[in-house]
Amino acid sequence: MLNTLLGTKGKMTQTYIEGTRVSVTKLSVGPCVVTQIKTDDHDGYMSVQLGYGLRKLKNTSKALQGHINKIQNSKFKTQKETVRYFREVRIEKESDLKVGDEITLSDVFKRGDQITITGVSKGKGFAGVVKRWHFAGGPKTHGQSDRHRAPGSIGQGTTPGRVYKGKHMAGRMGSDTVTIKNLIVVDIDKEKNELLLSGPVPGSTGGLLTLVKTGSGKLEELVEEVPEAQVEQVEVDEETKNDGEKEEAKEQPTETKEEIKE
Repeated sequence: MLNTLLGTKGKMTQTYIEGTRVSVTKLSVGPCVVTQIKTDDHDGYMSVQLGYGLRKLKNTSKALQGHINKIQNSKFKTQKETVRYFREVRIEKESDLKVGDEITLSDVFKRGDQITITGVSKGKGFAGVVKRWHFAGGPKTHGQSDRHRAPGSIGQGTTPGRVYKGKHMAGRMGSDTVTIKNLIVVDIDKEKNELLLSGPVPGSTGGLLTLVKTGSGKLEELVEEVPEAQVEQVEVDEETKNDGEKEEAKEQPTETKEEIKE
């Protein structure tokens, strides 16, 4: 069975695990449909192409409509709508899946699974070096009235006589493919196909995400162990001990005369 599904990002919220508050992100994951099977003999590698979401059929190209016509699944192919997103998942050995098979959330993930998630981060437009690369900026005194957020020197003189590739400078910020590892499934709603994932995930609300299962049984790692209370040991003087022994003797009941006779 595959270890990958597609989903969309929802809003963040919080939940409690054994009294510990955990920040979680609500995701809508699956169901996905198998749209193509690639083999080593025909394509040079083995993979399964997954389809997720719906789009209007009139906004789909003729070539893509022909690719989707192989799917015999009424959920992903109607007279007005068809599959919206396509992603390939590499596999090491031949799979029993066929084109048109549906894969649901409960088929892949369960509570406590460890997940690696990939998405496109939010686009922030053109940004300077202070916002984009966390530069400190120039001094605010000694006549530097216009250098507060300037990048400063960007290279050497005669040697090498140019600016090195990859130099941190102002430019477009965001809209990058971001992968976050070691996120944990806190809860699953099979009926609504919703999943609560620990921590934040990249992208805007409604953005496409790829979820890959990498482990299981990791839910207990989110719960912090409560440290043992440190009890201060106070040295007691001998006089205090004697006073305590006297008070204990007073509290003990004394034997009556009748009990002594017996």
